[in-house]
Amino acid sequence: MQAPYACDPEDSRGRLFKEPESAHRSVFQRDRDRIIHASAFRRLKHKTQVFVEHEGDHFRTRLTHTIEVAQVARTIAGVLGLNSELTEAIALAHDLGHTPFGHTGEDALAECMAPFGGFDHNAQAIKIVTFVERHYAEFNGLNLTWETLEGIAKHNGPVTENIPQALAEYSARHDLELATYASAEAQVAAISDDIAYNNHDLDDGLRAGLFTESQIRELPIIGACYDEVERLYPDLTGPRHTHEALRRVFGVMVEDVLQESKKQIAALNPQNVADVRNAGQQIILFSPQLFDDLKVIRAFFFKHMYRHWKVRRMRRKAAGIVKEMFEIFMEDPGMLPDDGWQKWALRGDEAQKAHVISDYIAGMTDRYALQEYQKLTDPMSIR
Repeated sequence: MQAPYACDPEDSRGRLFKEPESAHRSVFQRDRDRIIHASAFRRLKHKTQVFVEHEGDHFRTRLTHTIEVAQVARTIAGVLGLNSELTEAIALAHDLGHTPFGHTGEDALAECMAPFGGFDHNAQAIKIVTFVERHYAEFNGLNLTWETLEGIAKHNGPVTENIPQALAEYSARHDLELATYASAEAQVAAISDDIAYNNHDLDDGLRAGLFTESQIRELPIIGACYDEVERLYPDLTGPRHTHEALRRVFGVMVEDVLQESKKQIAALNPQNVADVRNAGQQIILFSPQLFDDLKVIRAFFFKHMYRHWKVRRMRRKAAGIVKEMFEIFMEDPGMLPDDGWQKWALRGDEAQKAHVISDYIAGMTDRYALQEYQKLTDPMSIR
């Protein structure tokens, strides 16, 4: 049964461009389906999570990460009586704006775009689903509902300072009420992102040999999960042993969010979606104790994974590729492909040119960025 504070598709604030709705799918189901069929969604398959896509077949990519986030989000939304279809749509779209090479690519592009308003992947996701995708006859973008767009825009909470240009421009046309908190569905999608990457960074880091099981057993939450596996399955070893421990870490985080969110909801007693948006705080949360434990785990990741010498080497190369491509295209936008990018870059001022080049680079997969860079810089490369 859906809670009174859940988003009801029948009460959606609608789409920027009016269109006949489906006879068989709710507006949020339709949003989810449009996201899945978007070109930007397919490109997530070849975009970095932590490890560059070609470094191994079993490391997470943006696509597998996104699927894991959506799975967690559906579960939490179902237990809390929220709209699972909206939650899933937001979860599936939350990383559409990421650059090639993960956060390294984003940081490099943000540095390049600093004179032109900067770069933010949440704002870029809004730009993609409202403008960059060009498939439908009657509008640019995917023409998603207000509720889905709100969830993407407020992935990290209310946006009140240094509002990115793309977000400000769209909200001026279709007010996303950036200063309020997002719906409970959007908050679930956001915290599911945290749950997914905390868990799979453990798995990927172990697989890459950046740290050992004996090291992570010293961390909060994780050691107790290993102890439980050994108590239940004393003869279990190898990958099964690791998997059993890490799936319990996943379960601890999900259960904590459910229990803490139920407490917050009971205290607020929201009667409608507006009560959630105007609560002045998140209502979908980790407990204070688990949040502190996760800070310890994240600090471990920064020391042993994100700043590991192997990762740092790749980060340096990736940042150099993004920056040099940006500089080349800014110097000569005529080197952009002539399938629209070149025309858009040449028809405006310096800022317009920079934004077009930023959109072009941000949309690249790791593989395409490496190929494009080679074509631009290697004299032996054809075209």
